[in-house]
Amino acid sequence: MYLNKLSYQKVKSKYLKFLKSQEVLSEPFRDKISQLNNFYQPISEMIYKNYIKNKKTQDIGLSGGQGSGKSTISSILKILLKESFNLETVIFSIDDFYKTLKERKKLSNNLHKLFLTRGVPGTHDTHLLNKTLNKLTKKKFKPIKIPCFDKSKDDRFPYSKWKIIKKKPQIIIFEGWCVGAKAQSLKILKRPVNILEKKYDSKTIWRKKVNSELKKNYLNIFKRINQIIFLKVPNFQSVFNWRLLQEQKLRLTSKSKKTMSFKQIKYFIMYYERITKQMINDLTKKANIVLYLDKKHRLSRMKFN
Repeated sequence: MYLNKLSYQKVKSKYLKFLKSQEVLSEPFRDKISQLNNFYQPISEMIYKNYIKNKKTQDIGLSGGQGSGKSTISSILKILLKESFNLETVIFSIDDFYKTLKERKKLSNNLHKLFLTRGVPGTHDTHLLNKTLNKLTKKKFKPIKIPCFDKSKDDRFPYSKWKIIKKKPQIIIFEGWCVGAKAQSLKILKRPVNILEKKYDSKTIWRKKVNSELKKNYLNIFKRINQIIFLKVPNFQSVFNWRLLQEQKLRLTSKSKKTMSFKQIKYFIMYYERITKQMINDLTKKANIVLYLDKKHRLSRMKFN
């Protein structure tokens, strides 16, 4: 461990304070100190080592199924990277780069109606995402704005409410459910994985377009990632359970009443099922770090590939 006793106490204090703020609206965190010592501290040290070695902004991909804890873990790593190593860290989610509702309506009318629902590759503004990454990693950095998406309204926030990045980041944590996903073969693509695909995409128009996006636009973005951290969920049922918790939290924090019911969530995650399951197979073997989650949402073990 890189930290002296005094620095560690400071890190621990800020870490516990952050977890307490999160527990107000969600289930309590367990094994807090052991999670800090056994997972978060070693990961932050690894990120620091790679930054020192490469001497340039490091783009860290943090990937995992819906509700797996990507946003929470990103915030924890940001605290550790700042307090332990004085590294300026920017976090943003692929979710914030969803196309506007108007754009998705146009896509659903022109190509396939399933593109109205946000989530899958093809529903993000990859041009804006690529442009943002270019600006964040420029040597001559200028303050920029990063979009924010309002899930309760299913639309992007106006430009005036976008997040302002004033300092050049040394670390970028790019988190998202499909970050690092790869395209499938046409043979695998043809077999529907759930009722949604079977009933509404019998001609595989939607699936083929999603796959094509992964092959081109998304691959170009994912190639920029220096290291990938993958949160491995126990099974796809856990994705549903944890997504349900996310919706309950959104209901408490959002003034809008536009949140999803149990049945709506069950249907909603079908959009994500194919790629999520493929990523479990792929990234368990290929991600730089695999964090295994148990059914109680705790980090149970870690593997370096």
